[in-house]
Formats: sequence, structure tokens, C-alpha cells
Amino acid sequence: MDDKEILAHIGEFVADEQRLRERHQRGELTDEQERVRLERLEVALDQCWDLLRQRRARLGAGQDPDEAEVRPPGEVEGYLQ
Repeated sequence: MDDKEILAHIGEFVADEQRLRERHQRGELTDEQERVRLERLEVALDQCWDLLRQRRARLGAGQDPDEAEVRPPGEVEGYLQ
């Protein structure tokens, strides 16, 4: 996946997040349904941003950006803890 594809996924996830919030406001989703779905989206977004940062760092270091890999949720989500 190249940078353009990753950015497209990020855009899709952000749009999904907006739709979820709108559905929740209209009463189509319970608080719990919204929370669970938003958590999944946040993890997917964090993975995409991490992959993009990896690719750009590899490129800046003269390495092949295509060797960057999606890291598992536990690793990506554990950065701030």
C-alpha cells in the first residue's frame, strides 16, 4: 500500500467516524454501539497513521518505504502508555 492509498483509507475512516456520530445523534445507535465502533475506527486510524509515518521515515533514511508493515493494535495503541 502506498502513501496515497493509506491517505485514502484515513479519509474513509474519518468519514465513517462522522457517520457513526450522526447515527448516534439520531438515536440509531446506542451509546455502547457507538463506543465499540468508534474504538475499532480509532485503532484502524492509528494503524494507518503509524504506517504512513513508518513509510516516510524509511524514505527519509534512504530505505524502501514498501518494507514498512502495519503494526498490531496492541503495539500501536501502547505508544502513549
